[in-house]
Amino acid sequence: MSTASDPPPKDTSSKRWYLQEENMARYAGVNPDGTIPLVNTEALHRLISVKLAATGFDVPDNSTKDEGVMQLASDLFRQYAEQSRLLTGHLAPVDQRIQDFIDEALASTGESVRLPEHQDAAGKRTLNVDRYGLARELALPDDATINEFHNEQISSYRLRNGVLHNPLNDRRTTKGVFHVADWGLPIPADKIAVPLVTYGRLLKAAFNPPPDLKVLPYTSTWDDPVETMVSLLVRPLVQPEVPGVFPEKRLEVRFFVPGGCVANIDFVESIFGNAGDPHLPENDAALDIDHWTGTTGCVVLAPHLRTLRKKDLGLPHISEATEAQKATGMCWTNEFELYNKGSPFKITLRDKRGIMVTILADNYFGYCKKEVKTQIGLSANVFGLAEEEHAGGALAFKTYSLGSHFYPDSRIIDTDHRFADAMKLLGDTVTVHKDGYATDKKYPNIHIMPEDVQMDLNTQTASWHWGGGSKSIRILPGHVYLHPSGYKIRLLKHAKAPTFRLIGTGAEGTFCHKPSTVSGGGKSEISKSLNDAVIYGPMYIGEFEKDMDLVEEIINRDYSNCFTEEHAKAQERPPSRPILSPDRSLGSVINLLAPDDDLYTDEHNDYVKDIPNHIRAIVFAIKRLSKPEWKGDWKSHFTVDEVNGAPGHELKVDGRALVGSYLRVGLDKNTGNWRTYKLRQDFISADKVQMEDDITASIVVPRDKISGLPAGEYDAHPCLKISQNCEWRLFQRPDDAIIPGFDKQTEYDMADMGLLAANFKPIDGEEMEQIRNQIDLYEFFTDDMKRHIENNVEEKNEVSVCSAKPRIWEGKPTKNPRYLQLRPDVAKPQDKYLAQLGSRLYRKIPADAPVNFPVAAVIGGRRNNPPDELNGMKIRPLCVFNPIHFQELPELFMDYVCSVTGKSPSTTGAGSEGALTKGPFNAIHACADLNNCMTSMILTGYGGFSSAAGWIGPEFKVEHDISMIIPELWCRMKPHEREPEHMIATGMLERVEDFEFEGRTIPANRLGWRITDKFVRKYLGRMFDNPSVVFPERMLKPELQDEAVFADGVENLVEAERKAALNYFKDGAIHNACPPLKIVLHVMAYGHYKGKSIDDPELRAQFTRGALIQSDWYRQRLEIKQERDIALTKRNIKSLSDFLNKKGYEMECERLQISEKLEKAKKDLAAISSPDYIIELEGTLGADPINGGYPIEDESEDLN
Repeated sequence: MSTASDPPPKDTSSKRWYLQEENMARYAGVNPDGTIPLVNTEALHRLISVKLAATGFDVPDNSTKDEGVMQLASDLFRQYAEQSRLLTGHLAPVDQRIQDFIDEALASTGESVRLPEHQDAAGKRTLNVDRYGLARELALPDDATINEFHNEQISSYRLRNGVLHNPLNDRRTTKGVFHVADWGLPIPADKIAVPLVTYGRLLKAAFNPPPDLKVLPYTSTWDDPVETMVSLLVRPLVQPEVPGVFPEKRLEVRFFVPGGCVANIDFVESIFGNAGDPHLPENDAALDIDHWTGTTGCVVLAPHLRTLRKKDLGLPHISEATEAQKATGMCWTNEFELYNKGSPFKITLRDKRGIMVTILADNYFGYCKKEVKTQIGLSANVFGLAEEEHAGGALAFKTYSLGSHFYPDSRIIDTDHRFADAMKLLGDTVTVHKDGYATDKKYPNIHIMPEDVQMDLNTQTASWHWGGGSKSIRILPGHVYLHPSGYKIRLLKHAKAPTFRLIGTGAEGTFCHKPSTVSGGGKSEISKSLNDAVIYGPMYIGEFEKDMDLVEEIINRDYSNCFTEEHAKAQERPPSRPILSPDRSLGSVINLLAPDDDLYTDEHNDYVKDIPNHIRAIVFAIKRLSKPEWKGDWKSHFTVDEVNGAPGHELKVDGRALVGSYLRVGLDKNTGNWRTYKLRQDFISADKVQMEDDITASIVVPRDKISGLPAGEYDAHPCLKISQNCEWRLFQRPDDAIIPGFDKQTEYDMADMGLLAANFKPIDGEEMEQIRNQIDLYEFFTDDMKRHIENNVEEKNEVSVCSAKPRIWEGKPTKNPRYLQLRPDVAKPQDKYLAQLGSRLYRKIPADAPVNFPVAAVIGGRRNNPPDELNGMKIRPLCVFNPIHFQELPELFMDYVCSVTGKSPSTTGAGSEGALTKGPFNAIHACADLNNCMTSMILTGYGGFSSAAGWIGPEFKVEHDISMIIPELWCRMKPHEREPEHMIATGMLERVEDFEFEGRTIPANRLGWRITDKFVRKYLGRMFDNPSVVFPERMLKPELQDEAVFADGVENLVEAERKAALNYFKDGAIHNACPPLKIVLHVMAYGHYKGKSIDDPELRAQFTRGALIQSDWYRQRLEIKQERDIALTKRNIKSLSDFLNKKGYEMECERLQISEKLEKAKKDLAAISSPDYIIELEGTLGADPINGGYPIEDESEDLN
């Protein structure tokens, strides 16, 4: 644990100190290897006592075991307090920027509001939390015998492995919440405008909470508890780095909370990190010229504002109010009326410079996180180039069971790679052994093998030729062996059998990006391992002799005439290849035994339709397990035991029971039972690296500027998107954890150290012992949760939590239990390292060069519901989409603008979430985000796919199962197979057409294109034995389930889209829409654009890359970006010059290399000011005008 006496970090890296590995524990509470640092409680208590005393508070002598420290330092504290009084009015640089903004905004109101950093009459200042972990310690009493703290806003509990914080409300609400001060930027129609004077009075009250709310929990048992505000500095990511092209960019955000709500600081710093003491120059963003966006944010937590009266806040009496104020409740009739009816709200003040001060009148944690997200979004819009996206994402690597042998077969690996070349690339990052293989120095369980390596599970050896002879090593579980091509092989024990398998994983991953995903749409699930949803069971056979005879008939059948005449000519290989031929893959056998009216003859289709599913599965198993040395005698290897004198039904191979794997894909509507389907015998869930979850920073770059890309992988996209997670920890809602043993990741996380949980039940020792003793509950938990329960019982802990026990809210378990999960790629850094190493070898990238993983596919998520009811209100259906849809840009953006959703456990309501989801949280009008997204999609040429969550039609409840399947499918598809043009040309997608229903035309073409049975057979056939039963026709065509529900769902969607679009006309935002978006909004609202339908070729041409590149509006975006970069660089030059001229700061200037930075800034200004800079920006997003409008030739559109 570092202490206050640590020397200041040296500025010797291009990364800020808080991003360097040696400072990760101080910044984010995690070690570089993904472990959680041990908490030195005594050192923390000593540090807290010193900080409180230095801040001017009385600290009891017994507040630390080192009482002498406090006595010796008492004179020093008094001296520090005297110096602070002399500096009254002096603020940290970031706070001065916020104060100047507030003063400017409130100048006309007569209200004066000072930041709480100002010293009060007693010499006390706000307590600044300047390193990770302090806030958590401050959130509970310093008395170790007292393990909980309660005030009217929160209940906190000390756990053996972390903390439980239960805020007053168990979730956020979205109704009447979003208020905006009437100053700066225009106010969108979905927000409530608030007079500036009211905002000023709210801000003043926010900085002056009642004394009981200011009590710091840590001091709550002291004779004289400390009453204070607590502050935090965070530097969230806005733009990811593109090595050699663009540096990463961050904004600065300050948090101020009452002492009694310090748990919120614990929450925020756990997600976004702690950027240190804002008074220190190394933490001044204005001196960080390479990484600051130039924007500043501030968040003030003030739940006590819900008790303030409208009249006292300067709102008018109803007799003096405008019609708008009457409509939004910004007036009063009774002088005792509470602001916003005493309900939670947030109110913000912001301007075009990207400065923003927000007040949150609710301490539910989700508001704090969403507010940082909001401020990242504003920063991205102001700075340009970047997008803040509501997204999930995973880098998925196709993975297969290799059985017992691995050979360097060109069908599964690229054989144009040599061990010697790999060693040149990796240099001194590996140790080369005398026998001709290498071991990674960072992770010694990773080995690089020669190109001719073979592996045999039976002998547990890897063998190769080296130095004129044969060499071998023993292959071990927990180790990974890489072919020089980057292909990865490892030993893996079967989850439900006492056997091991060789597992092979591809060198190149597929980055599936899930943007614009509504609540409950599966953005988290896309990166979760499929393993938790896989069920294992024996493979059964009916009558052994009879069934094996049928299997033999299928295997020996002549399939030479199976294709129709047209398709027979197009086949590269003869269909007569025997099923067990080494020249025929398992995938081709699965396709062969699946009916296809287009591909096969009627005779063949009739034959395969009659094959029972369990027989088909046995044929596939035999194909998978068949070995050349059997020489065709497969039948003698498959047997059953004799049971009670008769043949049994559990199939075995060479005396070992065959275990099949089955995947849950939805639940039966009537019984609630899982719908499970057999996976292919060679299927292993994809290796995944989580790339995103909720708050994503993205940048679009021309493909040719990104170095080291694999040949052919991204050729369809002239520009590419680079995306990165903005969070260190993810605010997970483990819906399935209530089922013991089902959500293995959650049970592992909640049993691990460093836990922050919310909305879970605080369980006392007696109840935890009851859980342990309840065998029908306890025995279903994973070993991790069992150990957690057992440890709590044995240690007799007063309070603990259990993953299956959510908080009781309003008499029943909450549907919104939450915990912070350490980001998987941070928790398991070896997984990401291994992913990069495999791709590095495949692409032949040197060890000192970066490995980039651009987005390969865009697959958003929607939450669909059947007809339903919520709080007595009928909810119309949205379950009109089949599992996977593709929409061309006009239809896709109709979806994005509206972002309509059904019920979600995260919120209190259903309906439209607004543009690109979470629209109500946007700081400015959603046009800016939509313009950026439109520009991004046109530049990159990504296809706009989406997957369904919740329901598909009123019969199929799928929850998140489709979301989890998506990366498994996409990583098993070749690059050209992922392109929508190819899918349409090959019949994998069908267009949804308008239709007539009860005399009405139902505009179903809004749904775009949807996958067909042909898609299912081909691509799901790479996962399942019998893919067509997984997505049957009634699922692929939801209208077959209930045409009335389907028609109502389409009309509901179109009406919601119309309502959302009309707001853009209501508040004038339509004039800020780029031309393609403007077309979309007109069609959504009025059904046409200048009399033309959305199908008009002239309109659709506006959505092409050629039209964009040649347009004036795109040129304007580039010019605006240049103007803003010039302004920011000039501002940087002034900041550096001012600091360089400060007296007494000579040593700091040298340490921080201010002179060098100043010279660089001047050179940057010259380059940015050049006309060539516009050319350099081509292929990027540029920057949105933000309510400045685009050059439109004709503004006289017919709106009727």
